[in-house]
Amino acid sequence: MNLFNIISEIEQVDAEAADRYSFYSRRNLLRVGSNLAAAAIPTFFAATANQAFAQSAGPSQAAVDVLNYALTLEYLEDEFYRLGRNASGLIPTTDRAIMDQISKHEAAHVALLKGALGSVAVAKPTFKFPADAFTNYQTFLTLAQAFEDTGVRAYKGQAGALINDKAILQVALQIHSVEARHASEVRRLRGQKGWVSDTSATTTMQAGVDLKTLTGKPESAIREAFDEPLTKDQVLAIVKPYLA
Repeated sequence: MNLFNIISEIEQVDAEAADRYSFYSRRNLLRVGSNLAAAAIPTFFAATANQAFAQSAGPSQAAVDVLNYALTLEYLEDEFYRLGRNASGLIPTTDRAIMDQISKHEAAHVALLKGALGSVAVAKPTFKFPADAFTNYQTFLTLAQAFEDTGVRAYKGQAGALINDKAILQVALQIHSVEARHASEVRRLRGQKGWVSDTSATTTMQAGVDLKTLTGKPESAIREAFDEPLTKDQVLAIVKPYLA
């Protein structure tokens, strides 16, 4: 399966795909006024990706496992934002366009991963959320930040396992970077700094180098300069309480 050249493969099935993809690019998605284009993206990818990957060799089991792991996380985020958008009076008018856009991104991620996996895509689980998740906006934002941070670190945690599979790695990193932007935006909505601020990570060592000794900077600044990966087991432990 050649995910590394996903757009090229889609073009082989649909000659007009490149033009449509250009129109539905991430740059357009980030323009709040492009609601119609953003809403159409999941349908576009679901249809064209299925055709393209049907003509490619089947993915390895390792790739299937990673993609299904990612798909489960995207299912969770997609469901969370969809319910939040539909909850009456939850999202303030000032934040509505932002949450609508993030929700559409998550739907696009689900569509892309399902399109790539085809018949071996894992089924969507049933999720459960705290009682006030969709009645208290601060609770909603707290959960949003937790889910986005987990997603960022989860994709990062699988990068090493995909180092020899550039096709899957590129797709994972493309989604990872968008999740990181979501995490930063949700932090901003909560009145926080846009970058990582988790003080639970106490290491100042990166790639075998003690950055505190090297830079002379305080530990807090060094910790905030790096976002640590999470293992699959760590991520599943975080997600487990939200599985019905």
